[in-house]
Amino acid sequence: MTVRNLLQSAIESLTDAQVPSPRLNAELLLMFTLGCDRAYLYAHPERELTNDEQTRYEQALSQRCRGVPTQYITGHQEFWGMDFIVTPAVLIPRPETEHVIETLLELSHVGRSGVGRAPLRQAQGKLSPANPRIVDVGTGSGCIALALAKELPHAEIHATDISPDALEIAEANAARHQLASRITFHDTDLLQGLESNFFDFVVSNPPYVGESEADQVQLEVRKFEPRNAIFAGPTGLEVIELLIPAAQTALKPEGRLVMEISGTIAEGVKSLLESWGCVQIKNDLQGIPRVVSAVKRA
Repeated sequence: MTVRNLLQSAIESLTDAQVPSPRLNAELLLMFTLGCDRAYLYAHPERELTNDEQTRYEQALSQRCRGVPTQYITGHQEFWGMDFIVTPAVLIPRPETEHVIETLLELSHVGRSGVGRAPLRQAQGKLSPANPRIVDVGTGSGCIALALAKELPHAEIHATDISPDALEIAEANAARHQLASRITFHDTDLLQGLESNFFDFVVSNPPYVGESEADQVQLEVRKFEPRNAIFAGPTGLEVIELLIPAAQTALKPEGRLVMEISGTIAEGVKSLLESWGCVQIKNDLQGIPRVVSAVKRA
C-alpha cells in the first residue's frame, strides 16, 4: 500500500475511534514507523511500504485507537526545543509547563539560552546569584531540570522523584542531552533528605488535579498516564500542602518557590502561601492561572 492510501485509511480509522487530530496522529505514527519527517511523506505519496513497515504501522494505529497516547507509542515528546524520551512511567511534558521555565528565567533576569544581564541580578529589590542552586521536585521525565540546565549553564541543579522508574527516564534524558554532569538526581519524596536553607529556587510541576475533577480529565490521560503524577487527592491541594512547608525549609531566605497550578486551585494555593512574600500568579496563553511564584521571607 502507498503512503497516500495508508494515510487516508489511517485517518478514517482514527476518526472512527474519535481520536483527536486524526490527520496529525496518522502522520506522526507513519513518520515514526518510517523514520522520516513530514516533508518526506508529502514528497513521496506513491512510496510503497514493505509488509514489515505496514504491519508496524497498523500495530501503532491499533494502540492509538485504543487511546494510548502517541508519545508513549513513539517514545518521544518535544519540550523547550528538546527531544525527551517518555514512557508510561512519566507524565508527558506539555507546552503549558514551559511557563514554569519562563517564570524562573524572568525571576533570575536571564534570557532564553542563558543570556544574563549582570553577574548579580536585581529581582524585586533582592539580589539573586549568578550561579543559583535549583531543585526540581517530582522531575518525572526531567524536562524542567534539563531545560533549566540548558538555559542556566552556571546553575547547580538537583532533581527529585519518588519513582525509581521515572528517575531512570530522567537520567537517560540527561545523558542523551549531555547534561548528566549538571544535574544531581535524588530518589526521595518531595525534598526529604536534602539540605535546609540551601536552594535559591524550588521549582515543581506537582500533582494538582482533584479526584472530584477526574471526569474533566481526558480519558486517555486518566487511563494511561501515571495517576500519582496527575491526581493529588480529593481537592488537588494535598501534595502542594506538603510541598510548601518542605520548600520553606529547603530554601535560603529570600529564595523562591515556582510551581505549576490550575485555575481550580489558584485561590487555595494563595491561601497556603499567605506567610510568603511577593506571591504572583501567571496565566497561560488561554488566560488560565498556570504558574505561582513566591518568596520565602527572611
